[in-house]
Amino acid sequence: MGGKPSSPLDKRQQQHLRDQVDALLKNFLPQYRGHLAASILRQVSRELGPQEPAGYQLLHSKKLPRVREHRGPLTQLWGHPPQWQPIFCVLRGDGRLEWFSQKEEYENGGRPLGSTALTGYTILTSQREYLHLLDALCPDSSGDHTQEEPYPLLEMPVNFPLFLQHPFRRHLCFSAATGEAQRSWRLALQGGIRLRGTVLQRSQAPAAFAFLEAVRLYRQHQGHFGHDDVTLGSDAEVLTTVLMRELLPALRVQTLPRLRGAGRARAWAWTELLDAVHAVVLAGASAGLRAFQPEKDELLAALERTIRPDVDQMLRLRARLAGRLRAEIQGPLESCLHRKVDVQLPRVTQTLLNTVEAALAAVQSLLAQGMDRLSLHLRGKPSGMRLRKEVYSFGEMPWDPELMQICYREAERSRGRLRQLVAPFGFLGSRSLVFGAQDLAQQLMADAVATFLQLADQCLTMALDCNQAAQQLEKVRGRVLKKFQSDSGSAQRRFIRRWQICIFLPFVLSQLELSCKLELPEFEGDVLAVGSPALTMEGIYEDVIREILLQRIDRELKKALGASDVSCALDGCSEAPWDQEGADEETEAQRETCSRPPGSYTEVQPLCPLPPPGTLQS
Repeated sequence: MGGKPSSPLDKRQQQHLRDQVDALLKNFLPQYRGHLAASILRQVSRELGPQEPAGYQLLHSKKLPRVREHRGPLTQLWGHPPQWQPIFCVLRGDGRLEWFSQKEEYENGGRPLGSTALTGYTILTSQREYLHLLDALCPDSSGDHTQEEPYPLLEMPVNFPLFLQHPFRRHLCFSAATGEAQRSWRLALQGGIRLRGTVLQRSQAPAAFAFLEAVRLYRQHQGHFGHDDVTLGSDAEVLTTVLMRELLPALRVQTLPRLRGAGRARAWAWTELLDAVHAVVLAGASAGLRAFQPEKDELLAALERTIRPDVDQMLRLRARLAGRLRAEIQGPLESCLHRKVDVQLPRVTQTLLNTVEAALAAVQSLLAQGMDRLSLHLRGKPSGMRLRKEVYSFGEMPWDPELMQICYREAERSRGRLRQLVAPFGFLGSRSLVFGAQDLAQQLMADAVATFLQLADQCLTMALDCNQAAQQLEKVRGRVLKKFQSDSGSAQRRFIRRWQICIFLPFVLSQLELSCKLELPEFEGDVLAVGSPALTMEGIYEDVIREILLQRIDRELKKALGASDVSCALDGCSEAPWDQEGADEETEAQRETCSRPPGSYTEVQPLCPLPPPGTLQS
């Protein structure tokens, strides 16, 4: 398993890979430009349309998503031949993992032995499972590993392993000293993997939405209609994954037979070769997108200037064309939905609802327990230092991997069931879906914590004794839970809507590809007359299908939730580009103040050392 690739990448091979990246960008960037224009049109139409009241009750947390920095000693399998060697590992707040030869090197600001962004990795804590994975990488091997070159991983069983596996990168093999250390590292690393993976999905910027749509359309034109996990990561990492998937079949045929070693040694060499290819592709994609950045900035500014004056005319044309197109495709579309989608839609809806409900119920339970702990500590007349420590711990709840694991585990429970339900529709993005549910749980926890701390800070004064302060916190607790329940209900609907579209829209588009899409050329003249890249017939065609599909999804949501009007809580859904979005994120929590008891401004000696105003703000 310690074998190297028989022929490392030479200059000719590296140049060939750079040429492949250039070809990808040449085909992709026109799609990206077009979707940037469509995203600006969508944004401007919402800004100028009728403004609806804010749909959120909780204060939006201003803390950026992050992982809690994690540090500690591990052993790592590395070198040629690989050996287990002690290292000091550091997981940064941005989801990068670094390792040093010793702790002192890290403390003195030395350069790490190695580092990696955790995007796309999967953690395994079973040595047997990892070895089976290695065997599967080279399925042509005989399965007899007795003749392989000696390899320490096989000779010395690992009690507390942490294997980080990536489909296109070198595997990272670590070992912890205890089961407790293994668990804490596993939870921390999982947080880093999710943070790096969902950076584009979390963004509200038009450019991020445009990029994801451009990737979808680019792959759709290549025949890949089903949603999968290719969009996990930054823009450069996503394009790297797209190209690596295209290159992988040829790499297997041309390179794998020439690798030295057998079985697991050969598999290990294969991962090292893939890592070298991945590095060249990622560097090329990063450079290409950096070079495009000035053009993108100018394009966005120009689109704002040109689209805004003509937005009414463009939207009227879009509505007229959408109506004509809807009449043309309504029959085949309804037939497809009735035969293919309607049977599974209730089951998928209920499974998604169960997933997100369980995760958010766990968040509400943890939130209530945290608020109760603060009230209890206040009644116990704590010292100022102890109270500040408790407040800090409460504020850190959303970023505590051990605590939040209760919620994250709930999001994982239905993964297998959901995978079976959506497999017939070509949906392979269950990991992205679970990450989305976990991100939602963390964000709602962060919003609720921020709201509680702000309202509590407004209520608590030096004039209150400990019991009075605890009573005020209990009132705040009740209001925050009501706000949380309101926001979590809206969030559930948005989550289910979004993922129903991800599951069913690509499938429906693939089913109608050879029939309905043939109708588009007869409408092209009207769109070309506008002379704006923001309107395309393909975009209008997809929007029409999306809107009709959303009508079915909303009807099913009403049945599942028993709601009289689901649509009222669905403003701002990215799946419906022309819905009106909630325009103001200012919430009641930012405006309201607690009613202070009579005499609260007189100088009364407090019976417990309450912190000064501002201490409780997040």
